[in-house]
Amino acid sequence: MSVNDDVIKVGVVSDADYMGRLFRDIQAANDVNVSATVPLCMAPYFSLMLHEAKGKTRTIDSSVFAEFSVEAEQICARARHGLKLFEDTQRPIDEQLQYFEDDILNKHSAEFLGNTWLKFARRWERDLGLFTYDDVLVTTSHAAAFQLGVDADKLFQGDGGAYRFEIMRQVGRCFAALGARMDTQGGETFVCSLSGARMKSKDVLASPYYAKAFNGAATKAVINLALTDLQVRMNFINKVITAGADIRNLEYTVFKIRYITLYQVLSSLKLLKGDARYPLPLASSVALDNILDTDSVRIIMDGAARGFRNTLMHYNLLRSVDTTKVDLSRPIFGLVPQYFPAYDFGGLSEVVDTCIRETASALNDWAGGV
Repeated sequence: MSVNDDVIKVGVVSDADYMGRLFRDIQAANDVNVSATVPLCMAPYFSLMLHEAKGKTRTIDSSVFAEFSVEAEQICARARHGLKLFEDTQRPIDEQLQYFEDDILNKHSAEFLGNTWLKFARRWERDLGLFTYDDVLVTTSHAAAFQLGVDADKLFQGDGGAYRFEIMRQVGRCFAALGARMDTQGGETFVCSLSGARMKSKDVLASPYYAKAFNGAATKAVINLALTDLQVRMNFINKVITAGADIRNLEYTVFKIRYITLYQVLSSLKLLKGDARYPLPLASSVALDNILDTDSVRIIMDGAARGFRNTLMHYNLLRSVDTTKVDLSRPIFGLVPQYFPAYDFGGLSEVVDTCIRETASALNDWAGGV
């Protein structure tokens, strides 16, 4: 096998091993708050890993996906593309916002509102779930629906969750075929450091919530919904996935999830800022400039960093990489100095962590209260 094939194989195996330990720890936690919230936050990353591994037919045995239905594959593809948000080539920014409005905002409202004939009782109906950890928003029912990649009509088909369970069963079997084991004695994941008591949820009305978040009534609610999606992604990688971990010595999968998420959130914010079709109020423009105009953002978004992101996203090396300097025993295969000459892995991890903390904090301030 070539060096590139080796990198792909080690990356896929590392991700599968991590997911096996994650599933093990979720089950062992025996806490309904953890078992309900963590999979919602992790769902797009399950999809990313399987979608990319499935495309590596020269390296990954195709029999791994023998029980993966066409529908499950399409769901994973949508969720994987959704990670890029406004950078999604399958759905540019205008189509992405239209999707949020038609398939998330409107369909959730139609499902959860107007279900009682008692008009006075409608004041207690709610169509948006908010999920927090340490009082910081880590996902919403809207964000989760988008990141799952499941069509809204299937999500609300009234089967008691059977459809979603079947898709997740197929996802679990694929990871098992890739090497994930729930009986592994490997290291603990972040789940073991979480407190179920600090994970909370509440239901609210979407309309007044988005009317106060981010740009308020100055822009369409769907823009505030999209920004909320970015906010919860950042809070998850800032507050949850590194629980109990050493920032300078993160596992491959954890670092990968954090870097890809950060890169895509920053890219999406840059695209929104540069799109004249969606002007923001002055206060929001200032908030956006403050997020994007930092030293850590400039490092993460440097032109060369795109290649680093691509390898983490797709597993394979770029042609420009000096394969003689690739070392499978080092973090991220020793690639960090090739893309960030001033940093080793630990140093880059600190920059990434600083950028995540600053971006998450700024988004939370811009969004307002939960």
